[in-house]
Amino acid sequence: MSDARVHDSVPHTAGPPRPRRGALLAGSVGNFVEWYEFGVYGYFATVIAARFFTPEGGSETEGLVRTYASFALAFFFRPVGAALFGRLGDRIGRRPVLILVIALMTGATTLIGVLPTYATVGALAPWLLTFLRVVQGLSAGGEFGGAVSVMTEFAPPGRRGLYGSWQSFTVALGLLGGAGVAALLATVLTEGQLSDWGWRLPFLLTLPLGLVALRLRLRLEETPAFRYEERRERPPGREVTRAVVLGAGRVMGWSAAGYTFLVVLPSYLQNTLHAGFRQALLATVLANLGFAATIVPAGLLSDRIGRRPVLLTGTGLVVVLSVPLLNLLQDTGISNAVKGVGVCGAGAVVGLMAGPGPAMLSEMFPTSVRHTGLGLAYALSNAVFSGCAGLIITETMKRTGSVDIPAYYAAATCAVSALALATLPDNRGS
Repeated sequence: MSDARVHDSVPHTAGPPRPRRGALLAGSVGNFVEWYEFGVYGYFATVIAARFFTPEGGSETEGLVRTYASFALAFFFRPVGAALFGRLGDRIGRRPVLILVIALMTGATTLIGVLPTYATVGALAPWLLTFLRVVQGLSAGGEFGGAVSVMTEFAPPGRRGLYGSWQSFTVALGLLGGAGVAALLATVLTEGQLSDWGWRLPFLLTLPLGLVALRLRLRLEETPAFRYEERRERPPGREVTRAVVLGAGRVMGWSAAGYTFLVVLPSYLQNTLHAGFRQALLATVLANLGFAATIVPAGLLSDRIGRRPVLLTGTGLVVVLSVPLLNLLQDTGISNAVKGVGVCGAGAVVGLMAGPGPAMLSEMFPTSVRHTGLGLAYALSNAVFSGCAGLIITETMKRTGSVDIPAYYAAATCAVSALALATLPDNRGS
């Protein structure tokens, strides 16, 4: 299995524009629901810690660590979901698997909104929450591989970067949607109301969103590439494993920097820099606006000049700018407007990696193993470097006392990722 242009072994049978638009919409809406929920969980981490993981008299920091441990556990079930649902998607088709995973994600997320808290059922509460997080992790593992496969397999010639970037763009929209709902609730509700029952509303909102996504996916057609490739032999397992490991290395910087700047940031601002909940959410909204602004242009640019230069630019900028950015946020003498520009810029840099990333992973695998391969590469990277980001950063800061740990974490992972990306072949215009 060649790393270069494996997708080009399949004729470009993307079909007429209407199915392509339907594929983009059906694939995107599921990603929106998934990342809306993951964003909401991150934004309300301090509230969830108090409601589910902090018994009376317990430490707030310990509760937050347990909350992030539950967050990480869901991510570690994503590779399991990627393998399980990916294999199904490569055997029976992308469409039925995408229908199944959005139903699971919607059901689990909605149930979080009605769970009893620690004060009501005691130690059972964190276990119930963790179980639902596991279901979310399994479904999310199957979501990415299926959605990216659908988007890139319907893409016309020379547009896989653009089509794949819509997966990342709807991630940004989902995170923005979660941040927007959280900010709205923080504005219209008192802190007591938000902590008591207001935090449930964003999770309950997933139900109508998920039903819309389910309806769109029921109308989705199977991809032409899958119909063409479904009877072809699978490549040797060792080649697939090698590609999965390399793919995970190529996106680890994207995973780590994305979660550091876009999800972990609110809790960092509140617990380390003592910012208010609303101020922390505003910073997150700005970071995600910067993220959203560069994703699609970066994907389109990668179709013209190649994936490698765009991805290497993104990882390089994170390595150089992470520490100065955190120092900017820590400096009390710098205006909030300048800090806002800084966090917006940080999100924009992550967008440079997120734009070409889906197409890059898709091109590493032939159709017969694409759903499984790219899903596993992404899920493994996210399990280690995204799901553990909050836990690693919080625990390391607790042990070392250093407030610069988030910057070191993002920079180090992007430096390693850049080494893996340096082996990426030229695939402009493919």
